[in-house]
Amino acid sequence: MVEFRGVSKLYVRRGGPVVAALSAVAFDVAPRELVVVAGPPGAGKSTLLRLAAGEERPTQGRVVVDGDDVGRLGRRGVARLRRRLGILPAEPRLLADRSVLANVALVLRARGASRRAARAGAAAALREVGLGPRLAAFPHELTAGERHAACLARALAGEPHLLLADEPAGPLPPAEANGVVEALRRARDRGVTVLVTTRAPELAAALAGRTLRLDGGRLQPAPSAPPAAPERDGAA
Repeated sequence: MVEFRGVSKLYVRRGGPVVAALSAVAFDVAPRELVVVAGPPGAGKSTLLRLAAGEERPTQGRVVVDGDDVGRLGRRGVARLRRRLGILPAEPRLLADRSVLANVALVLRARGASRRAARAGAAAALREVGLGPRLAAFPHELTAGERHAACLARALAGEPHLLLADEPAGPLPPAEANGVVEALRRARDRGVTVLVTTRAPELAAALAGRTLRLDGGRLQPAPSAPPAAPERDGAA
């Protein structure tokens, strides 16, 4: 579903040095897999997701998403790719003058669904993330966790092949973060491929997916298992 093949991303700052956000990154995400890319702030996690979403192109290497070589796609190709993706940004953004239901239904309307079908699909997605009782609420009436959940429902409403989630639990208190975690795991269980980035080790552990470590723009080797203790002769 996702392939990074020796991917580097360089940024040239005006009047400053070249900055390597990613360096020779290589990994795969299989269909229906949940993979967490964990690392500290500035590790390159958001850059990695922007490349997977087709928002940016690699300086070197190849990024293949759902069969498409992202670096070779034109504007229309990127638009077609993004219709197969669900994207959950680090900062939840909802239209303040529309209800939660209307915010999520907009995604389906943009894809050609009738008003009735869009509202039905939006309601189903919101119930999936635990917001069934809050369909008529406006963003300012929601808790921070509920806003994250609403944005997750919006990302999932179009039945994406791949969900890209950047810091999905953010600074949420544990009770609200747990709701987001459960919704991500349920999406994986329904067959959605999920790629998550986070700076929080506890979130990576809670998601219980394969975890990759990114630091300084490079994937770090997995820690090796400690050697087994040698057997002692004559042990009882």
